[in-house]
Amino acid sequence: MKPRHLQMLGHYLVLCALAVVCVFPFWWTLVTALSTEGNIFAFPPTFWPRAPSLENFAEVLRAIPLWSFLRNSVFIAACTVFWKLTLCSMAAYPLARLRFRGRRLVFGLILATLVLPSEVNFLVNFITVTKLSLVDTYTGVILPNVVTAVAILLLKQAFEEVPQDLIDAARVDGASEWTIFSRIMLPLVAPWLATVGILTAVEAWNEYIWPSIVMSKPDEFPLSVGVLYLRGTFGSSTRVIAAGTVLTVLPTLAAFLFTQRFFMRGMDGAVK
Repeated sequence: MKPRHLQMLGHYLVLCALAVVCVFPFWWTLVTALSTEGNIFAFPPTFWPRAPSLENFAEVLRAIPLWSFLRNSVFIAACTVFWKLTLCSMAAYPLARLRFRGRRLVFGLILATLVLPSEVNFLVNFITVTKLSLVDTYTGVILPNVVTAVAILLLKQAFEEVPQDLIDAARVDGASEWTIFSRIMLPLVAPWLATVGILTAVEAWNEYIWPSIVMSKPDEFPLSVGVLYLRGTFGSSTRVIAAGTVLTVLPTLAAFLFTQRFFMRGMDGAVK
């Protein structure tokens, strides 16, 4: 076998190993949720459900107001995506295309926030939300997540990919900066916007710590927080808890499968 073929084989083996490592936790959870018999903690683990049934999923629907939690999560994720794309694109465009005093300093300060773990900001954010009387509101959950350095960095790079000649031609034709931004730049960076939107939606959907800190009314909990009621109701029924976990993951998994081509196009542009 040629060295080039051996190298490709090695790459495929590494990718397959990584795929198994990534998929195994979800597959084990799904098998646990579908099983009604056997020891789920046996070693080696079971890779196929025993006496498969949807009873565990039905028990989840009876135990918690799943559809209410789902509606709350969709609302929080949609609002977070909308405001993040709006505000981060408006911040990234001048950093990428306008020349003003202190531009590099501003961009450096934004990048400096990347070194801080998100947990460090919880105390400051909670004090801010409390002072603004936003505790127990969806605004309090959404507001701290609508601007992030990663989103600004990705969109700034996207705007820099657009040829300068196109912008100069629009300015010669009398287009304002807002017209250039809204009617020319945004449509051209749509794949990057889709990428940021998908990442934001997944992050907002899976967010647990911050909503559990801000929210105290159970009927307003997102799905990621509300599904943990199963831990108290079915503390010894790992299968029911696994079924609730699967129901939490499925919407984001389905959304990614339907939008992965936009995600991959945006990531390809980001890498370039």
